[in-house]
Amino acid sequence: MRTEISTAAAFVTRLLRAAGGIGEEQLRCFRGVPAGEHYKHHWFPLVPSKGSGYRCIRINHKMDPLIGKAAGMIGLSHERLFQLLPSELTLWVDPFEVSYRIGEDGSICVLYESPQPGGKATKPLESRTSCKEEWRIGRSSPSKNYNMMTVSS
Repeated sequence: MRTEISTAAAFVTRLLRAAGGIGEEQLRCFRGVPAGEHYKHHWFPLVPSKGSGYRCIRINHKMDPLIGKAAGMIGLSHERLFQLLPSELTLWVDPFEVSYRIGEDGSICVLYESPQPGGKATKPLESRTSCKEEWRIGRSSPSKNYNMMTVSS
């Protein structure tokens, strides 16, 4: 659990660092906010998908409470967080895997993956270059093409 939580915290910290305007000491404190207690009763290594909804960190017009709490501890308001982080971010923190998606239609990118003890070997990861580029440049969801249907009488 520590590795997965540490990976998620490091990722959000990198996003904040890339946005700029936050000191290294604040970022260090943000990354160090303990989240283990939050996940303690919702961590099931034998059934990794169980509790996934609870462990999911989500920003989409509302700030995720865990991120908001960590930010509050270093003096960042929710308004400032919305300026610094992608407007739509989903971060899954599951046993043996941490992944994220920026935008509703973005690619799901794996940050950390470990084989399950006694389980099958995991599939090799695809190239992460596109995922890294997405968060580095602050990609939002791609525009959608809508086909318009006209009805005439």
